[in-house]
Amino acid sequence: MSGSDTPAAAPVIPPDVPAAPQRPVVGVGVVVLKDTHVLLIRRGKPPRTGQWSIPGGKQELGETWREAAHREVLEETGLEIELLGLIDVVDAIVRHGDDTSPGPRRETDPSRPIAYHYTLVDAAAAWRAGAPVAGSDAAHAEWIPLADLDDYLLWDETVRIIRAAVALRDGI
Repeated sequence: MSGSDTPAAAPVIPPDVPAAPQRPVVGVGVVVLKDTHVLLIRRGKPPRTGQWSIPGGKQELGETWREAAHREVLEETGLEIELLGLIDVVDAIVRHGDDTSPGPRRETDPSRPIAYHYTLVDAAAAWRAGAPVAGSDAAHAEWIPLADLDDYLLWDETVRIIRAAVALRDGI
C-alpha cells in the first residue's frame, strides 16, 4: 500500500474534551417585539454564556416548536407572547476551539471535532403581557430599542433574524 492509499488519521481528541454529539439538537429562538423594542436576554449558561441573544432553548420531546417557543419565552423572561410566524431555520455548528465571540461567523477547521450542533427554529412574536424578568437560562432580560441594536454585541445571524422578524410584523 502506498502512502497515498493510507487513510487519513482521525483527529486526536484530548481526554478532557466531551465526545462529539451524534446528531443535532433542535432548539427554538423567539424574536419578541413590542412597538419599537425587541426583547434580548443575556445568556446565563453555555453556549455563549454572558452574550446577548433572543430567548430560546431546546425543544422537548413531544412538544411542538410553537409550544417550545411559548414555554422558553415564559421560562426565560416571564412574558406571554403571540406567535406571528416562522422566520428561518439556522444551523449553529461549533467545533472545539472555534471562536464563539459575537459577530460574523469565522473560518473553522473541519478537522476539529464538533462541540455542538443546534438546528434553531426561529420565530417572530408580539408581546402580550408581563414585564421581563430573567429566569431559567437567562441572567438578564430587557427591552432594547430596535434603533440601538447595533450597540449590542450580537451574533450576525441573530441580527439578521431580528430584522426579518420586524419585516414580518410590519408586512414588508
